[in-house]
This record gives sequence, structure tokens and C-alpha cells, in this order.
Amino acid sequence: MRAGGHVRGRATGTREFDVLSPRHLVPRIDAILLTGGSAFGLGAADGVMRWLRERGRGFPVGVGVVPIVPSAVVFDLGPIGRSDRWPGPDAGYAACNAAGTDVAEGSVGVGTGATVGKMLGPAHAMKGGVGTWALARGAIVVGALAVVNAFGDVVDVRGEVLAGARVASGFANAHARLLRGEPPPTRFGNTTLVVVATNAELDRLALGEVARAAGDALTSRIRPVGTAVDGDVVFAVSTGARAGPTPLVVEALAQEAAALAIERAVRLARGTAAIPGLADAPAR
Repeated sequence: MRAGGHVRGRATGTREFDVLSPRHLVPRIDAILLTGGSAFGLGAADGVMRWLRERGRGFPVGVGVVPIVPSAVVFDLGPIGRSDRWPGPDAGYAACNAAGTDVAEGSVGVGTGATVGKMLGPAHAMKGGVGTWALARGAIVVGALAVVNAFGDVVDVRGEVLAGARVASGFANAHARLLRGEPPPTRFGNTTLVVVATNAELDRLALGEVARAAGDALTSRIRPVGTAVDGDVVFAVSTGARAGPTPLVVEALAQEAAALAIERAVRLARGTAAIPGLADAPAR
């Protein structure tokens, strides 16, 4: 696949992200890995590379091939589950075997430990997860997959909070509290990851702009977004199967698909009771 990328947050955890630059020697990538476990989880890419190498897929280097696998991680070492376990190479290899056209959504896979709305700390947070959506215009398809583990609240197209920091009276409105000068907790981990894929034939420079446009979906659906404690990253890939319309059309479709994928990630999330203290969180 040709690929491009855009970094929206300031606390990212990535591997092989530089290969997405139009100036990089490697013209294509072989896979993208999204994983949990903070920087520890990036080791799962070793398993993806092993799976690809066994099948002869990768960048030819004369003595063999080197699979190119850009990867990004969410910080989910708490408050759900255990902080001493994360995906490793065997999990990455198993993910390749399990990959297909059916994609589970909600609190599964990389979204298992995802949470959103951490302005008031983990006791007031809600579950995040994985969401997908796709749009078609004629023969051109643009699909998006989002992993939502955001510091901010997730809102719908009207700006109403769907999932976020909860208080006794409803939602706390993280953005408004920051505007009032309220300090957030000093410890938390957050990331929203998005992959946008299309069959439109686009070069890497255009795909970088598609990724940037899809990043605008984060701005419209997560408040606040791209903070110093968010590791938000957007990937855009093209199979190059069809001559595409103007890149602006693909960018618009990517932004819409990503927004709906973000929304589905929290609408389909389950297990808020698993967050310690949520049921008896004090009002603020």
C-alpha cells in the first residue's frame, strides 16, 4: 500500500512512522499495526514482520525482504485490567492470521482498555473502543477505523456529549472546565488512532493530506483534542486500484468516515462498570 500520516497529538508512541514521508526511500508499506500497552506494545510489530517475511512480503534488500510495518500505540496500562501485561510478537502474529474483512467494534482488540473523558481522573471516565465506517462514491470507497482512548469528551455531530467525564448531574464538559482554568489530573494516558483506507489511486503526498483532513474529524468529535497528553496519530493508505476523483473528494469522505468511526467506537463500547470508582464517583 502507499501510505501517508499525520500526527495530531503531542504524546505519541510510534514505530517506523518516518517511512510515511514522501521523501523516504521505501515507496510502500506492508501493514499497519495498532496496539495497546504503551511503548511496550510496539514489540507486537515483530510478530507482524515475521508473518509477512514468511510470505515473502516486504521491501527487497538483495538478501531477502524487510517488511515495512508502521505502528502506533495507545496508553492503556490503567485503569482497566493489569498494568504488567501488553501485546507481544505472538499477539501480532496471531492478529495477522485473524485479519479479514469482518472487523469487531467496541471494547475489543486494541480498544479493550480504552477509556475517554479523563478530565476528572479515571474514576469519572467512560469506556472507549474501536469503531469503523465506510463511504462510497461510485467505484471509490473510503473506509476508516478509529481507536478512541481520548483525554477529552466524544461528541456527536450536534456537539452533544456521547461519552466523557461523568458527574452526578451528567457530563462534566472537559473543554469548558479547562477554559475556566481547572487543572486536569497529573497522571493519565490517552491516544486516538485512526486509519483511513481507500481504493483511489493517490500518491504519498496526497495521502498525507488525506490523513490531515481525517485529523479534522478528531477536532469535530473530541473536545479537547491533540493535547500534550494525547498521542493522536492518523494513517491514510491507498491500494491504488482505481483512478480516483480529485483528492479533495477523498479528503471529504475521509473526514466524514473518520468522524462516524469515532462515534461508533464509544457507542458500541461496553464495560463502564469495570472502571474502579465509577459507580460511586462524587459529584463535582
